[in-house]
Amino acid sequence: LKGSFSEIPELQVWYTKLGRPSTRFLFKQLDSLWLLDSGGTFTLELQEDELFTLTTLTTGTKGSYPLPPKSMPFPQVYKDDFDVDYPFFSEAPNFADQTGVFEYFTNIEDPGEHRFTLRQVLNQRPITWAADAYNTISIIGNYKWSNLTVTCDVYIETPEKGGVFIAGRVNKGGILIRGARGVFFWIFANGTYRVTGDLAGWILYALGHVDVTAKKWYTLTLIINGRFSSGMLNGQYVWTGIPVSFPKNGWAA
Repeated sequence: LKGSFSEIPELQVWYTKLGRPSTRFLFKQLDSLWLLDSGGTFTLELQEDELFTLTTLTTGTKGSYPLPPKSMPFPQVYKDDFDVDYPFFSEAPNFADQTGVFEYFTNIEDPGEHRFTLRQVLNQRPITWAADAYNTISIIGNYKWSNLTVTCDVYIETPEKGGVFIAGRVNKGGILIRGARGVFFWIFANGTYRVTGDLAGWILYALGHVDVTAKKWYTLTLIINGRFSSGMLNGQYVWTGIPVSFPKNGWAA
């Protein structure tokens, strides 16, 4: 030890041994080192998979942590306005992105109620190593949910080609997300809507025209109750009474 460090009389020693569980130690306190050699020198014998922590602090302890809280069901009533102080490049809690990347976004051009949003930040399909879906999707809630109402304020950024959906009873995720079934309520910037029984859009329940364009906020509502579903745009019903025989339960999305 050089300079002012050469005057240190004693070092506390903490030892970690990695490797096989039978020989493993994590942050174990050993006898302290007294710097008896001239010039502040000392010797440690190091073997492989070993870590030593040397410190002048005498108050150190091995860290501890409380038991994690017990698993609880997702709350039946949930609401989020995405109003956080530092949203940059961070995910919203409780949302689980399956395809695409949804992040907090502060729209500084909007001083109103939609200043804070959850935004899809990918503008092209990435290279994937699983059976990824072509449509971006983030799920939330409880897989056991059956009867539910999903309401979300939505904004389409891409004119003509852009679109957005809300969904319920979504029954698959992860590498199986491409084949996810459920009830999906879509609106598109070209002024159309669709109701599908799957994320891929192969199972078509209904379609039609709505007064929707890009660069404008809309409120979508999806209601699923028993064997039937309905959808609203800005508080007005767009479709009602569409039968839903499958799936019986799943996430919101």
